[in-house]
Amino acid sequence: MDDITTFLSADHKRCDDLFAHAETSVNQRDWSAADNLFVMFREAVEEHFAMEERVLFPAFEKQTGHSSGPTAVMRMEHSQIRDLLAEMARALEYRQQEDYLGHADTLNVMLQQHNMKEENILYPMTDNVLRDSQIEILDAMHAFHTTI
Repeated sequence: MDDITTFLSADHKRCDDLFAHAETSVNQRDWSAADNLFVMFREAVEEHFAMEERVLFPAFEKQTGHSSGPTAVMRMEHSQIRDLLAEMARALEYRQQEDYLGHADTLNVMLQQHNMKEENILYPMTDNVLRDSQIEILDAMHAFHTTI
């Protein structure tokens, strides 16, 4: 069975792939494909955030007794990512290619930094702190996870 780091890092890759496909469609002005792929990407990101915000972060905070540490930073970044996704959705709705791609560039940098912090710092911490309940946590996160 995977550990938390492996499972959620693979999910980052799934989201990244959808993001790249949506961006390619916008670059090609294939608006129908872009609409569909962006919806899939946004849903994948929200699903990923749900696994973290509803399962992983609360378990980590309960075990450590701290809710103002790394999980608070990740929640703040999730909010910023959601704001960018809303801007991208608006740009896509109005077929504003340059606006979409500009927001996508910002999001790409933000996601790379965010994912690096999670994969190299937070997830390994959770693997260590939550090792005794890892199976239950992974099962709970799998309940949110669907294959797109």
